[in-house]
Amino acid sequence: MHMEFQAQLQDEGIPAGLFLLKNGVSKRLIAKLKRQDGGMTRNGVRIRTIDRLQAGDTVVLRMEDLHRLEPNAALAVPVVYEDDNVIVFDKPSYMPVHPSLNHHKDTLGNYFAAHCPDCTFRPVNRLDMNTSGLVLVAKDAYCARQLQRTAEKTYYAVVCGILETAGVVEAPIARAPDSIMKRCVREDGAAAVTQYTPMGCSEHYTLLKIRLQTGRTHQIRVHMAYIGHPLAGDDLYGGSVEQIPRQALHCGEMAFPHPVFAQPIALRSPLPADICTLISF
Repeated sequence: MHMEFQAQLQDEGIPAGLFLLKNGVSKRLIAKLKRQDGGMTRNGVRIRTIDRLQAGDTVVLRMEDLHRLEPNAALAVPVVYEDDNVIVFDKPSYMPVHPSLNHHKDTLGNYFAAHCPDCTFRPVNRLDMNTSGLVLVAKDAYCARQLQRTAEKTYYAVVCGILETAGVVEAPIARAPDSIMKRCVREDGAAAVTQYTPMGCSEHYTLLKIRLQTGRTHQIRVHMAYIGHPLAGDDLYGGSVEQIPRQALHCGEMAFPHPVFAQPIALRSPLPADICTLISF
């Protein structure tokens, strides 16, 4: 994968390293590229960070992508948006984002490896295996860095019981005792803030629109259970599994500035059928 930058008049005479820093390239990445043969070139010729630029010079960064995952094109995950720098998937439920001990070839990372064979898998946001919806992936280290903390996500959740007014849950989250996976609200936990707005109610459930001010593990699931309205299907946190066997949680909207061109990108993913069946108003 490569990135190109062109020096302008105001860049005349500045060192290449400073030029790259001004254009958002991290010191860590610059150091890595210095050690890589052909990692940084100017007008097709290898350049050092101390070499000074002239207006019109084209600086190219070529990054070797390591740690490739085993490709699996058979998974066929829907692509909502793609260009040379980023790709956004509509991840189905029951699919992990990353390979793990029990999931070697059936993850979003495996499909990405087949769809983008020349890129390393760099997800900007992550969803639990049973949570569906939008996942943003950068195609190179530069774009991954630029997208950190810039993607705004909106979630939709169906919770047990009736909620009629909007609210904010501000409660610290920590790992539950004697559990690797489960989290709980605890005074010594990390700060966590969740905003929710009811979108409608059925006989037993409420559809919520949710925005996160923090990004803790299981944050929505923990906070909704904490206020007495666990997610439907979320048996880990006390939700009913009578009508859906997985947590009714979906990342339905995403907005972010393009990491290279800065134009705003806004995307949507409709609620999946299993969640829709819970909320036929």
